[in-house]
Amino acid sequence: MYLSFFGLNEKPFAITPDPRYLYLSERHAEALAHLLYGINEAGGFVQLTGEVGTGKTTIVRSLLAQAPKDAEIALILNPRMTAPEFLLTICEELGIGVPDSAQGSLKDLVDILNQYLLRAHAAGRRVVLVVDEAQNLATDLLEQVRLLTNLETDTRKLLQIILIGQPELRELLARNELRQLAQRITGRYHLDPLSRAETAAYVRHRLRVAGATTDIFSAAALREVYRLSGGVPRVINVICDRALLGAYTQDRHRVTSALVRRAAAEVFDRRIVPPWVPWAATAATALVVTLGAATLWQLAPPALRLDDAPPAATAAAAEPPAPPAAEEAPQESTRATLAELLAAHQSETDTDSAFRKLFSMWKAKYVAGRVDPCTQATRQGLECLVQRGSFGQLRLYNRPAILVLNDDSGASHQVVLTGLTDETARLDLGGAPQEVSIGDLSRYWFGDFVLLWRPGTRDVKTLSLGMRGEDVRWLRESLHRAQGLEPPEPVSDVFDAELSRLVMDFQRRHRLTVDGIAGVQTQIVLNSALAGADTPLLNDNGAHGG
Repeated sequence: MYLSFFGLNEKPFAITPDPRYLYLSERHAEALAHLLYGINEAGGFVQLTGEVGTGKTTIVRSLLAQAPKDAEIALILNPRMTAPEFLLTICEELGIGVPDSAQGSLKDLVDILNQYLLRAHAAGRRVVLVVDEAQNLATDLLEQVRLLTNLETDTRKLLQIILIGQPELRELLARNELRQLAQRITGRYHLDPLSRAETAAYVRHRLRVAGATTDIFSAAALREVYRLSGGVPRVINVICDRALLGAYTQDRHRVTSALVRRAAAEVFDRRIVPPWVPWAATAATALVVTLGAATLWQLAPPALRLDDAPPAATAAAAEPPAPPAAEEAPQESTRATLAELLAAHQSETDTDSAFRKLFSMWKAKYVAGRVDPCTQATRQGLECLVQRGSFGQLRLYNRPAILVLNDDSGASHQVVLTGLTDETARLDLGGAPQEVSIGDLSRYWFGDFVLLWRPGTRDVKTLSLGMRGEDVRWLRESLHRAQGLEPPEPVSDVFDAELSRLVMDFQRRHRLTVDGIAGVQTQIVLNSALAGADTPLLNDNGAHGG
């Protein structure tokens, strides 16, 4: 219903676990790493727990997508079954044929499974059993699970088991009768909800994947999403979906904190008040008490007031000092709106003026009317990026950019963005920086931008596994420097598995798509992380890497 209204390609907050929308917060990345460890290392159990809706199932889907080619995974989503049913389900997941005569026999099923595991081991394959919702496992079934780890050779376990469940799983495994199983758990990880910053990044990430080109949720709205959801991804999805619907029905392209509260009230079926209301109620109560005391004082007999009055010096000291006579009430902001700025500086919002300003920030020369701007940039060691994106992407790239704006009359303007925070944007207009709100700017900007950057290699191309050359050596050196480390000597020029892991770690830290491939986006963000003092940035808070 609201997709075309917000310029989205699909619903960004569907509650089905779609790996394309996987947002790897630091906690989720660690959880996934624990599961991958469980697949790659033989023996014992790996345990992952988390509250309902924290993203456990989505991580499982990502695990299946990233599993090694030599791994066979049996996934059980609902373990509420008998021991024979459980073993039979494992066989079915692995594609093991089971005769009808053996389907009700624990011994026969274990023997069939053991024979299969031995064949898989001989062929160099590893077999992993993943049990989701493992808190629902009965005690006798958990004992059967433990016995499966007895299937082994002289050197290694034949079956690796990963248990995923709600916090009750930890309580279940802490029982005395299950201590033998608990002792075999080699890795434990608990998945916490998202932090406030991660919640905001999560919402922006899902909107970007769905095709958003602007920040649809205000910063205040994102704070409310975190407060009301507690950082639980599933709850975030439900609240944000309702908030988008509410904004659509009110013909508003920006989701406010009030819309988020209204959406949460529908989700939780209760009244939701702003966070300042409890404080205001307390302050109001204090005010009533104070006024009541003052009223009683005025109504008290004069003699009583005189007897109870403090000494003159004490009373004078207790009174608050009067404000200075010259002090005036604060003046309202007179900051010009973006419409007023565009009207006042219309003569400098053409393409040539914008590129001249952007080139000058890079100490490069721009000549109008001869060669196209991007060719001129390339000749001076710079590269153009022409893209349709969002404020989130601009913050990620952290480079000044030309924004293409369309005013109310339909006229097009090209303005240079020189600074960007969560709430405001800084534009170069009239020879001076002009600050406008993100909400004001989003009315005129629909995502088109051009930025310049200075690549670290001669030819800009996507770098991936198996490639080699000077550009691969540059990538390895840069990734080490981004972590404050000296690259190992000699620096390899081969894009191997180790370099792919370094790329993925960098992408994970910077909220990029984690694929281990150093495309243009990854290279620009890496370039920004190592920017020298002469590199123009949108936000230079600790960004210059020297």
